[in-house]
Amino acid sequence: MDFSKFLAEDFEVKAWVNGAFRAVQQEAPGKVDAHAATLVMKLQLFIQEVNKAVEETSHQALQNMPRVLREVEALKQEASFLKEQMVLVREDIQRLEEDTAQSMQVLVELDHVKSRMQLAAESLQEADKWSTLSADIEETFKTQDVSVISAKLTSMQSSLAVLVDTPDYSEKCVHLEALKNRLEALASPQIVAAFNTQSVDQARVFVKVFTEIDRLPQLLAYYYKCHKVQLVAAWQELCQSDLPLDRQLMELYDVLLGTWHSQLQWASQVFQSPQQVVVVLLIQALGALVPSIPICLSSTMERAGPESKLGQLLGLYAATAYFARGLEAALQPSLRECNPVKVTELVEAVYGPYKPFQLQYGALEEEHLLIQMSAIPLEHGEVMDCVQELCQSVNKLFGLALQAVDNCLKLTDGLGVGGLLKALRALFGKYSSDFGSALQSIHKKCKLDEIPPLSLFQEDWTAFQSSVRIMAACGDLLRQCGDFEQQLANRILSTAGKYLSDSYSACGLGGLPESGTERPSAVKNPWQEYNYLQQESPAEYAAFLETLYALKEKGTSHSLLTAPRSALTRLNQLAHQLAFDSVFLRIKQQLLQVPRMEGWSTAGAGEMLTEDLPHFSLTPLEYISNIGQYLMSLPLHLEPFVTQEDSALELALHAGKLPFPPEQGDEVPELDNMADYWLGSLARATMQTYCEVILQIPELSPHAAKQLATDIDYLANVLDALGLQPSKTLQHTLHLLKAKPEDYKQAARPLPRRLASSIAAMRGLEP
Repeated sequence: MDFSKFLAEDFEVKAWVNGAFRAVQQEAPGKVDAHAATLVMKLQLFIQEVNKAVEETSHQALQNMPRVLREVEALKQEASFLKEQMVLVREDIQRLEEDTAQSMQVLVELDHVKSRMQLAAESLQEADKWSTLSADIEETFKTQDVSVISAKLTSMQSSLAVLVDTPDYSEKCVHLEALKNRLEALASPQIVAAFNTQSVDQARVFVKVFTEIDRLPQLLAYYYKCHKVQLVAAWQELCQSDLPLDRQLMELYDVLLGTWHSQLQWASQVFQSPQQVVVVLLIQALGALVPSIPICLSSTMERAGPESKLGQLLGLYAATAYFARGLEAALQPSLRECNPVKVTELVEAVYGPYKPFQLQYGALEEEHLLIQMSAIPLEHGEVMDCVQELCQSVNKLFGLALQAVDNCLKLTDGLGVGGLLKALRALFGKYSSDFGSALQSIHKKCKLDEIPPLSLFQEDWTAFQSSVRIMAACGDLLRQCGDFEQQLANRILSTAGKYLSDSYSACGLGGLPESGTERPSAVKNPWQEYNYLQQESPAEYAAFLETLYALKEKGTSHSLLTAPRSALTRLNQLAHQLAFDSVFLRIKQQLLQVPRMEGWSTAGAGEMLTEDLPHFSLTPLEYISNIGQYLMSLPLHLEPFVTQEDSALELALHAGKLPFPPEQGDEVPELDNMADYWLGSLARATMQTYCEVILQIPELSPHAAKQLATDIDYLANVLDALGLQPSKTLQHTLHLLKAKPEDYKQAARPLPRRLASSIAAMRGLEP
C-alpha cells in the first residue's frame, strides 16, 4: 500500500477512500467487506509503526540535547576570543599608518621626480635624434628611395611629437611639412603611374608610406584625379557624338557602373575602406563632368517642343533611375561599411540634376495634358459624328489621367502629388469646357432653341436618341471618375506612404518628421531616403504630408477630385437638359400657337346653334390631339431607360435631375422607375406650359370656353391613361372654364385669385 499520499498538502480522506475501493468494486464487487477489514488492519499497523518511530526520535533528541548545549558554549567562547584578536589587529594597523605616513609622502614625491627626469632624458634624446635626422635627411633624399625617406620622416614626426613644448616647435612643424611636400613631389610620377597601370604592389607601398606621414588624403586625391580624367574624357567623347542625350547618359552610366565594379575589386586590395573610396570617386567624377549633366538637361529641355518636353524628361530620368537602381544594388551588401554621409552625397550627385524639373512637374504635366486634350476634337459638322466623338472621348480622357499618374510616380516617386492634382484639375476643367461647348453646338444644330414655324406636326426622335447616348457617356464619365479617384488614392498611398511616419499628426509645418527619427531602422538606405521636396520646398512638403495624412485617415472618403467630379456632374445635367428639350420641343411648338389661334373670341357660323349643346358634343382641336398622341408614344421611346442593361446610363439617370419637379406634397411613384420619372417631368412641363399659354389668350367666347375645357378634358384623359394626375392649376383652370357665368363667383371663391381674375377677364365676366 502507498502511504505517501498522506503527506500531500491537498490530501482528502474521501478521495483516498474512494480510490482505495474503486479497483475492488470493478474486479470483485463481493469482496468489499473483506477488503475494508484488510485495509483497516494495514492502517492500524502503519499507525503503530509511526508511533514507534516518533518515540525513538524523541528519545534520541533528548539524549543529544546536553552535547549540543556544550558545543554551543564552546563556540561562544571562541567567538569572543576572535573579537579580541581583531581589535588588537586594528590597533596595530592604525599605529603603523601613523608611524609611516610621512615616509610614504616622501616616496611619492621621489617617484614624481624620477618620472620628470626620465621625461627630460627622453626629450633630450629626441632633440638629439631630431638634430641627427635633420642633418641626415638631405643625404636620404639624394637616394630617392621613397620607403627610406618615409621612414626618416616618420622618425622625425615621432620626435616632433615629444618636442611640442619647445620654443621652436612651430618652425620644426613647418620644416617637416616642407620635407613631406618634397617627398610627395618626388613620388608623384610613380604614384600616377601606379594608379594608371593599376599596380597593386606599388599602390600598397604608397598607401603605407602616405599613411605613416599622415598624407593619405593627398594620395587619394591622386587616385581620384587619375580616374576622373579618364571618365571626363569618356563623357566628352560621348557629347561629341550624334547620340541623343538619353543614349549618352546610358553610355556614361554603363561606364560608371563598370568603374564601380572594377575599382571596388582593385581598391579592396589596396585601401582599408574600398567602398567609401569608390563612392567618393563617383561623386567627384559626376561633379567634374564637362559639360555638366544639369547644363545638358537644361539645353535639351529648352530645345524640346511643348508637346514632347515631358516625354523627353521622363526618358532621361528613366535612364538615370535605372543606373541608380544598379548602383544601389551594388552598394547594398556593403552599405554598413560605407559612410552614410558620402552615400547621401552620391545619391544627390545622381538625382540632383533633376530637382528643378521635379519641382516644375505640375506645370509640365499640366501643359502636356492640355496639349493632348486639345488633340481630341469633340465637335464635328454632323451631330452623329459629334456624339460619337463624345462617347469615344471618355476612355481617352481617363487614359491621359492614368498616364499622368504613372508620370508622377516615375519622375517624383509620389512627391509631386500636389502638382499632379493641379494638372488633373486643369485636364478635367478643359475637358468639361470642351464637352459643354459640344453640347451647346448639338443644341444649336438640332435647333432646340428655335420654335419651328407652324407646319404639319412631325415626330423626330433623332435628337433624343443622340441625347441618350450622350447621357450614357456622362454616366461612364462619372463611373470612371469614381474608379480613377479610388485607384489614384491607393497608388499614392502605396508609393508615397513611406514618407508619412506613424507619429505624424496633421499640424502643419510643426508636424514634419524630424530627420533621422522618421523611420527607425538598423541601417538606413540613402537611396530610399532621398527627398528633394523636403530639401527644396518645405511648405509644399507639408501640404503633401497633409494630403497623405487625410488619405490614410479617411481612406477613399477623402475626395481628391472634388472640382472635376462636380464638373462632370454638371455635364450630366446639361445632357439631361438636352434630352428633355429634344422631347419637349414638339409639345412646346403646339402649345405656343394656342394664344394666336383664331376663333377664341369671335363666334363662328354655327356657334349660335351649338351654344346649348353639352360638352361631349365637341371634339378636341388638332393641337391638343397632336400633343395627346405624342404623350401616348412617349413610353415606347422611353423604354430604353427600363429595358437596357446599361450601368453607365443607369448611373447617369440617377445622378441627373429633370426640370419641372413634382409639386411639394405630391406622391411621386415614378421615382422608382426612370421612364416614369421622365414621363412625369414631361407631363408636368406640358401642363405648366399649357396653363401659361391659356392665360395669354386675350378673349374667350362662351363656345371657345367650352372648346378649351374640352381640350383640357382630353389632356386629362391622356394623362390618366398614362397613370398621371392633372396638376392643381390645370384642374382649377378647367373648373373655372366650365363654370356658368352666374355661378362663376361662387366657383372662383376657393381658387387662386390671380387665376380666377385672368380667366374671368378672358370670358368677359366680373371677377
